Amino acid sequence: MAEHMSVAVEQRPKQNIKVSLLFLVILVAVAFGCMFVADRIQHDNGRITIEDGVMSTDCGDIAYKLYIPQTATPETPAPGVLLLHGYQNDHETNAAYAIELARRGYVALSIDCFGHGATTPGLTYRGYVNHVVKVNYGNDSVEDGTFVEIGGTTRYRILMNFSNLSFFDDHYSKDSAGNVIANSTVGGASAYAYLAALPYVDNTRLGLTGHSMGTWSSWSVAAAFANSTNEKGESIAPKAIVLQCGELFRKLPTVYDVENIKFNNVLLLQAKYDEFSYFRDYQFNVDDSLLKTPLRQEFLGIDGDESADTAAWNTTYGTFADGSARRMELLITNHRLTTHHAHGLATAMDWFGTALDHHNSLAPTDQVAMIKEWLVLAAMLASLFAMLPLMNLLLAIPIFAAVQKGLPDRSTLKHPLSWLLGALLTIVFSATTYPFMTQLGHALLPLPENIFKMTVGNGFVGWYLTLILIMIITSLIGAHGAHNRGETYNWQAVGLSSGAGAGQTVLMVIEALVLALLMVGMIYGLNLAFCKLFDLDLRFIWPFFRPFNEERAKQFLIYLPIFALFYVLNNSKIMAGQRTGASYHQGFGWAFLDWFKNFVLMAGGILCVVALEYIPFFMGIGPGADVYLGGTFGGPFMSILILFVPQVLFFSISCTYCYRKTGNVWTGALVAAMLACWIVTGGSTIL
Repeated sequence: MAEHMSVAVEQRPKQNIKVSLLFLVILVAVAFGCMFVADRIQHDNGRITIEDGVMSTDCGDIAYKLYIPQTATPETPAPGVLLLHGYQNDHETNAAYAIELARRGYVALSIDCFGHGATTPGLTYRGYVNHVVKVNYGNDSVEDGTFVEIGGTTRYRILMNFSNLSFFDDHYSKDSAGNVIANSTVGGASAYAYLAALPYVDNTRLGLTGHSMGTWSSWSVAAAFANSTNEKGESIAPKAIVLQCGELFRKLPTVYDVENIKFNNVLLLQAKYDEFSYFRDYQFNVDDSLLKTPLRQEFLGIDGDESADTAAWNTTYGTFADGSARRMELLITNHRLTTHHAHGLATAMDWFGTALDHHNSLAPTDQVAMIKEWLVLAAMLASLFAMLPLMNLLLAIPIFAAVQKGLPDRSTLKHPLSWLLGALLTIVFSATTYPFMTQLGHALLPLPENIFKMTVGNGFVGWYLTLILIMIITSLIGAHGAHNRGETYNWQAVGLSSGAGAGQTVLMVIEALVLALLMVGMIYGLNLAFCKLFDLDLRFIWPFFRPFNEERAKQFLIYLPIFALFYVLNNSKIMAGQRTGASYHQGFGWAFLDWFKNFVLMAGGILCVVALEYIPFFMGIGPGADVYLGGTFGGPFMSILILFVPQVLFFSISCTYCYRKTGNVWTGALVAAMLACWIVTGGSTIL
């Protein structure tokens, strides 16, 4: 009997190792398989050639991805389209448009704009001035308080001047201190010139499309080339402009040179639930009232026309032949998802086909780009979940014995009422601080900008530092209470100690750090392989995991300590301090209950903010942040929630798994911190 028991005990770890190895191999194979198929889609099974490159400019290097259909040759040059991404994105965000355009015979050039991706000039090269306009340009005045002076950090003035374009009148684009909006094309002008010079591109048939920040860049590029010609004296001005969530401005000589700058054939894709006020003409909702405003009627070219009351969505006004065609397509989506909206894509394909006189047999609705996007998402999830069996394999190595001491004694579980109070406070603190501290950190937190260069990263730093302070204070209160009761505060109960002395705790933390580095290092290695083999990284619409260049690697190391401290304390409060009896039971059902509790506590505050923002929006009241908190707190950190919640979902799964396996919070917290910091510093905006 004893012999059988001994054999069973010895075989079980071996079986677990085999199972973990099998899962690791399967998940990695799935990731590679998905990436292979996604690569075939972006190449249209060999009918599209893709080139990655860098163009040198006076400001620095601009990275790009160029899609060339087989039909584009020097003998049969094809029309070309320049794609300009939005704030916090990169060239791959435009992949849906690039793929669908190239499938239809267009040469598509997608770039990393200033401050994004692998492009070296930071967003500072865009320029800024010490004033801001709070309405659409041309509708402002000093007397009405809609043209006001501002100060503050450099990044604050840059962000407040996104709507201000370099071709605008000096009243807007310059200030008395000598500041100037230097280049609102954010690299687009250099890219457009590069596209126009390609021997297989017909530079008399060029178009532009941009999303969000890229729409302001599109206006600016079109203005820069409005009167440009090729060596034959033919116009190379853009003949089609597609704005994906764009802002309009008045056609007035006090705004820009209306006599010499003409915008040809402009399509505006309007998201009904756009979180950014300037893309809704500074009103709460997108509805039919927009059709009757002077700004929109002027855009459609029907201002002063007796038929103005007949203005409608999804209707083309003007004519393509003289460049006066205008259309506003209403899309039932939000700001971020406009880039991959099927109806928006179809409308854009049809628009480019008509404006650039280029037609083919593919219907506008014949689209494959989203298949590629879902495959890359599957590859990302498979790669991320592959970390968990990898951890199991590493934990089987004796060198990692100190990191797995097991869960603390059940006697340290909280009383139900104490647990409930802690849960409510966790959710309340998260929800009430998110809108305010993210925006404060984003623009005004006095961080040294030559060190902390990530704009959205600074927003999360502001929020994390606030929550770190709250968690430290509450921990000290708990330790002080234990001292008053004559007790020793149990640091193992909150997942921070091994319970076997300071030396063992230090060893546990070191092993956890090595474990986390190996787990995240596997993801980074897979990502490098995917980029090398398939010219694709791990993402879904948003640039989640993009390989670092030198500058971004430095930023990762700068931000990581703050992220690590936050996730360690957060996991200590939630995974360990708020653990329940479910943590001590094996089996899927118990593990699910354990995870669900952790997810609610980690994401509960954020979900409250989501409800505040979108429930009033869908009810027709308007975005909750704008309506109830003021316009200052709407915009980027509200729209980012659609991407942030899924991140927290995965972090809650991985952190729960790691805690149940090791009995401490260090491994899961450090893995989450590295991944979160990677997301923020890998491809998003840098000054």
